[in-house]
Amino acid sequence: MKTSLYGAIAAIVLFALLGSVYVVREDQTALVLNLGRVVRADIKPGLHFKVPLVESVRVFDRRFRTLETAPERYLTLERKDVSIDFFAVGYISDVRAFYRATGGEEKTANERLAPIITDSLRNEINSRTLQQLVSGDRNDIVARQLTAINDGAATLGMKITDIRLKQIDLPTESEVIKQVYERMRAQRMQVASKLRAEGEEQARTIRAGADRDQTVLVAEATRDAQQLRGEGDATAARIYGEAASRDPSFYSFQRSLEAYRASFADGQAVIVLDKDDPFLQYMKSDR
Repeated sequence: MKTSLYGAIAAIVLFALLGSVYVVREDQTALVLNLGRVVRADIKPGLHFKVPLVESVRVFDRRFRTLETAPERYLTLERKDVSIDFFAVGYISDVRAFYRATGGEEKTANERLAPIITDSLRNEINSRTLQQLVSGDRNDIVARQLTAINDGAATLGMKITDIRLKQIDLPTESEVIKQVYERMRAQRMQVASKLRAEGEEQARTIRAGADRDQTVLVAEATRDAQQLRGEGDATAARIYGEAASRDPSFYSFQRSLEAYRASFADGQAVIVLDKDDPFLQYMKSDR
């Protein structure tokens, strides 16, 4: 009888002990409810105790989570219709406020957070033209509204750290798309013209340098050629002079032969001279 009583008591104690202990992991946070009322919140990781049967524990993931919504339609400054797809990254910053606002349901939190983000982005997109929206800095759009978004997210016990615009769909009207493409083409043409002008300027600089170098090289070559030619003529004159001084008659004979060779080189020359002309002195026979 006593054994059964002790066993029952031990079972009750074990049940009470197991029902009073709970564990919060490093990536979690928790709150304790006493008959449905929050009595403790933002409980740190570790081993904790609660009152069995009276208190209950709700554990929440405090890691970053991603909120994705369906693409939202906006109007630009010039009243053009665009569809923007985005996602937000955030985490639970105040578990007590999160539980009170959403009942601890992540789906409810996403449904209430999405309008806060879309309405804030609408204010920024409505103040920009389609060109600014397509070709501008998307991070700037988010940065200007992130503070206002977090003011609204704080009522849900959440904090948004980043919002990224995944895709911006242009209007389906062909005229609008044509205008966007024309602007993009004009920008590319402007860049191409700038690069082409820079290339032509570099080409002119290189060409002018090459022409200058060519002129210098030709002038130096002409100068060297004239110098060599003058030196050659001087050497030839010196040799001729030495030859003439050594044997004047032989030098005269050699010069006459060269004159004959030059005069009758083509074999058809006819020269009419007096028979006593000095030019013919070496053509006369002594016999």
